[in-house]
Amino acid sequence: MTEALRQLTEAGVAIWLDDLSRARLTSKGLQDLVRDKHVVGVTTNPTIFQKAISESELYDRQVRDLAIRGVDVEEAVRMITTYDVRWGCDVLRPVYDASDSVDGRVSIEVDPRMAHDAAKTIAEARQLWWLVDRPNLFIKIPATEASLPAISQALSEGISVNVTLIFSLQRYQAVMDAWLDGLERARAAGHDLSNLGSVASFFVSRVDTEIDKRLDKIGTPEAKALKGKAAIANARLAFEAYEKVIATDRWKALEQAGARPQRPLWASTGVKDPAYDDTRYVIELTTRGVVNTMPEATLDAVADHGVVRGDTVRGEYASAHAVLQELADVGIDYDDVVELLEVEAVDKFETSWKELLESVAGELKRLAKEAGQ
Repeated sequence: MTEALRQLTEAGVAIWLDDLSRARLTSKGLQDLVRDKHVVGVTTNPTIFQKAISESELYDRQVRDLAIRGVDVEEAVRMITTYDVRWGCDVLRPVYDASDSVDGRVSIEVDPRMAHDAAKTIAEARQLWWLVDRPNLFIKIPATEASLPAISQALSEGISVNVTLIFSLQRYQAVMDAWLDGLERARAAGHDLSNLGSVASFFVSRVDTEIDKRLDKIGTPEAKALKGKAAIANARLAFEAYEKVIATDRWKALEQAGARPQRPLWASTGVKDPAYDDTRYVIELTTRGVVNTMPEATLDAVADHGVVRGDTVRGEYASAHAVLQELADVGIDYDDVVELLEVEAVDKFETSWKELLESVAGELKRLAKEAGQ
């Protein structure tokens, strides 16, 4: 059942789980996945936490204590989520040590309502870094144009960063520039670059969802023939851009100072269209030096029937460029698609965050009443 996951690991893909909950931690389910299914990292987001907290009573004791203390809802959410992430970091600490700080990472996202305010984003990043207080933490900062300075600033202060919500190849170039700038400033400040980690989370399946919808609307045979091709091509071209950056003298100077590459991370790899193979965003994006963060259903699908065919990224750049050109030829506006996807992604996480605040506020009120407060 795990042969494909072993092969994926040997092909150079770091397998991360896109989920975390107190239920998974208390049951040692996360430890089991590390031991049995080659999981070497964890990512979280507001949607994941909203689901975890709303569906479990395991948070009641902590929420009751917070209610008795009169903690406001935003601080309560911060205490609850950082508790889980700190615990997750401790579970994955052996992986972090064994991989020389490359893997064994757990990500926590800044409040998505700050996505367009760099000053608030960096202030929140510092607070989360201090609260979790684990070297194998990643602070997730969205790749909005406004947040690019926060990415550089966080890295310059020695804070490891997962840059998230990347859809556009142009924006990815800006993200990599912000990463390099942050490392250069960290080096100048005397930080140990060897422990300063970063990944760039390039979202995959949502690209197909949006472009396939537009192709259906166009309706020509040429358009329909392109369905399901955009997301993988986009991700492959992101890796091509990454390879060009790490071939530069600018990166090599940082590497000589001990810096580690900012690995591309394939996110949103659960298949949305049931007509597609449920392992496609893993198998078709296999190459050495990347991370694939999967929901557990995708992880299980790969373990059960994934067929790893070796490197499916390098050597595919020409065909990927051809796909984007063909999409343009049939009337797909790439820039419009990726801009829309970024806006929708930020909005979705803001909605989940608000739902999380409402859920915790209700629990604080209920448990405070039970405690006679």
